[in-house]
Amino acid sequence: MNFQTLNSDTIVALATPQGIGAIGVIRLSGPLAITICESVFATKSLKQKELNSKAANTIHFGVIHDEGVILDEVLVSLFKGPHSYTGEHTVEISCHGSQYIQQQVIQLFIKKGARLANAGEFTMRAFLNGKLDLSQAEAVADLIASKSSSSHQVAMQQMRGGFSNQIKTLRQNLIDFASLIELELDFAEEDVEFADRSDLKKLVNTIQRIVQRLIDSFEVGNVIKNGIPVVIVGKPNAGKSTLLNVLLGEERAIVSDIPGTTRDVIEDEMNIDGVQFRFIDTAGLRETNDIIESIGVEKAYEQIKLSSIAIYLFDVHEITAAELKLIVDDIKPHLHNSQLVLVANKIDKEDMEYTYQEFAEYKDMLFISAKEGLNIDQFKKQMVTLFDNRTVNITETIVTNARHVEALRHTNSALIKVLDGLNSNVSGDFLAMDIRQALHYLGTITGEISSDDLLINIFSRFCIGK
Repeated sequence: MNFQTLNSDTIVALATPQGIGAIGVIRLSGPLAITICESVFATKSLKQKELNSKAANTIHFGVIHDEGVILDEVLVSLFKGPHSYTGEHTVEISCHGSQYIQQQVIQLFIKKGARLANAGEFTMRAFLNGKLDLSQAEAVADLIASKSSSSHQVAMQQMRGGFSNQIKTLRQNLIDFASLIELELDFAEEDVEFADRSDLKKLVNTIQRIVQRLIDSFEVGNVIKNGIPVVIVGKPNAGKSTLLNVLLGEERAIVSDIPGTTRDVIEDEMNIDGVQFRFIDTAGLRETNDIIESIGVEKAYEQIKLSSIAIYLFDVHEITAAELKLIVDDIKPHLHNSQLVLVANKIDKEDMEYTYQEFAEYKDMLFISAKEGLNIDQFKKQMVTLFDNRTVNITETIVTNARHVEALRHTNSALIKVLDGLNSNVSGDFLAMDIRQALHYLGTITGEISSDDLLINIFSRFCIGK
């Protein structure tokens, strides 16, 4: 794909979601965006309205017409390059939300010389024209997909350059030293050192600590971006499906008195106080000769390993504290980085005074009735508290992108080689080679080093109008 050729075209796409709504926004971008729009933009009496001579960042009312046939009354927002999202002339037409109108207007612009935009092409142009670096461009997609205040905060921080600025600073510090190492290679015969090895070692140690912290933040960043996985496990008929249904406010899982009803993983999302959770209902944990049910039990244990929070739900009238301890001991080996929460269910069934005493040693145990909705608000607050306890300050830089964390891991490996080389007093050419590797991987994050295939892969995941 020739990006230079792509960048010379004028492109058009619907910028709002497909479907019927009050308003639809059609976006044009490219060298002929204003001219194309001007050619079909007029007053209600069909007198052509000029746009090229109008000031940038202004809005104009009129009609879009095709050879005198009015398609719609519209508002035209005018942005002149380089002061636009893409860095090019850009026009956004706000029309009525009829799918017919939107398609008629888009086809008219195509007839006048535009072409339909590729997925993510507007943001790709913003990157190619220097309006965004690559990590900021990827944050645009994360911002569009954000489902909670925490994922929104992280995406906004990255889109505004918080992460990329940190990477650029680290990279520039390395470049400054790398240039001195490279200079030494030019004077190899004179056996001189321009780069102080102790200063270089301090710098690499500092950068490595920052890189490692960014790598470590990915665990938190990933759950913020995709939702915190919360698995609900317990014996058959403990009330797992009832709890899932009451949390979601709908009959998502089948509820039955017959043990073993849930045989597969059932998953759904909900937002609690601005935090997105993925609640996962699983098959009851028990020994069974039923092949299908036993597969469900295996999947339940797999979900425990993958979860951030594991809820063990039990019928408070069917178990003793001693039996619960054995069950907890059985579950603990399956926990990876999960936090185990014990939840006693069915407190509505009979007097609970003796039961509370029985489990007195479990200070953080929650007592609920999923069926009657008792203490469900307390349960939700506990989920948010557990999330808050796990996360770092969202104002800090958090990595949410798998491509970025992979590049950081490669960077870290290269930095370890630099440190090993410094400790072994290796020659400057070997140090330079490892520093170049670190610089390369840091550069792939922000797009200072990129390939056409990488760009196509990243932007093809965007929607057409972005």
